Amino acid sequence: MSEEKVDRKLQIRQIAGEIFRLAHDGLLINMRFLDVALSKLKIECREETGAHLFDGTRLYYDPVRLLRQYQAEPHYAARLYLHTLLHCIFYHAMETDKLNREYWNLATDIAVENTILELDLHLTRLPSDDALRNRLDIMRKQAGGLTAEKIYRHFRIEEPSRKAWEDWNKLCHYDEHIYWDLKEELELSQEEWRKVSERIKADLRSFSKDRNNAQSMEQNLKEATRERYDYTGFLKKFMVMGETIQINDDEFDYVYYTYGLNTYGNMPLVEPLEYKDSNKIKDFVIAIDTSASCRGDLVQAFLQKTYSIMQQSENFFNKINVHIIQCDSEVQQDIRITQREDLETFMSQGKLTGFGATDFRPVFAYVEKLKEEKEFDNLKGLIYFTDGYGIYPESMPDYEVAFVFLQDDDNTPKVPNWAIKLVLEEEDIEAYAQE
Repeated sequence: MSEEKVDRKLQIRQIAGEIFRLAHDGLLINMRFLDVALSKLKIECREETGAHLFDGTRLYYDPVRLLRQYQAEPHYAARLYLHTLLHCIFYHAMETDKLNREYWNLATDIAVENTILELDLHLTRLPSDDALRNRLDIMRKQAGGLTAEKIYRHFRIEEPSRKAWEDWNKLCHYDEHIYWDLKEELELSQEEWRKVSERIKADLRSFSKDRNNAQSMEQNLKEATRERYDYTGFLKKFMVMGETIQINDDEFDYVYYTYGLNTYGNMPLVEPLEYKDSNKIKDFVIAIDTSASCRGDLVQAFLQKTYSIMQQSENFFNKINVHIIQCDSEVQQDIRITQREDLETFMSQGKLTGFGATDFRPVFAYVEKLKEEKEFDNLKGLIYFTDGYGIYPESMPDYEVAFVFLQDDDNTPKVPNWAIKLVLEEEDIEAYAQE
């Protein structure tokens, strides 16, 4: 390569770097609450890629491409910078286990661009914003909101046409997400970005007092920092202590056993215990809200996941007593499970009944009736799968209760203080059925 070409490449890199530094300073001046995030996102030049690549922690930019875009639109660099930064803050790269990767990529780009338009910064405005704003208004009505999660669910119900897909990408696509599948690398910075997002959420309160355009930022931050639940670990909390008949090697002392045999002949000083305490499920209730708002396929997937956890031998008594109660405004069906074969039969042949309004009280009254009839030896807990919209009991039962919701937003009813609230995303529940 000639010296002239080397000098030209160096000059291009220097100019591109200066453009990004100016974009960084402009964003910092206008949005002070992003100071930590701006310092954390690394920008790195990568020549001859023909695209800008984002791996979840670092933005790799093509200097030649950047200069061409900057020449056509001087605000493009700041828009790209903020677009990628919001992906980090909203935790988008950490959610790559979504069922449909293409839908998730597009949903995250739309959510980010909607936030940028609402922030309405002069240094990020582009001529295409009016066209984008019109499309976003339609999408907001269709999806019920413009977080990545809501847009993703909308795409899964109503797949966009090829033309719509191309139009969205033309308006919202700035960086390639080809490295988002590298989970090992992303997990190293996962907790750090979570802390950054939590801080921004707190700082945004003071920022939004003077501005009325941070609603989308707040909604996406709420979704990003929402606690994700491990349903497997959660279900195990409902296990009860019980005795199982088996040799307890953990509490058996072989020293005294062999000493007795050697000293007194075939007479050991100690015998192994023939039982041990184990965390095992015995008495348990699964209540299913069969109101019209709970789709049958989601209910089946939830039961499939619950069954797959319970069927693990170490979590099961040989004889169990699990009631699967279906209820809308009244108890529709109670299936008693005493062995694995019962569960398998129910999962393969059981049908959902009801689909009326929702009232939680009949289930609790029914469980109390079962207790009075000595149906349970030691009822540890009840899990109620529901959308949350119903009438709750006023009094607290003497066993643990958890309500498993399909979604968590400002409209979701609050559960009583004595109950546990667990939120499982629809795509997570559907993924259970595929496991």
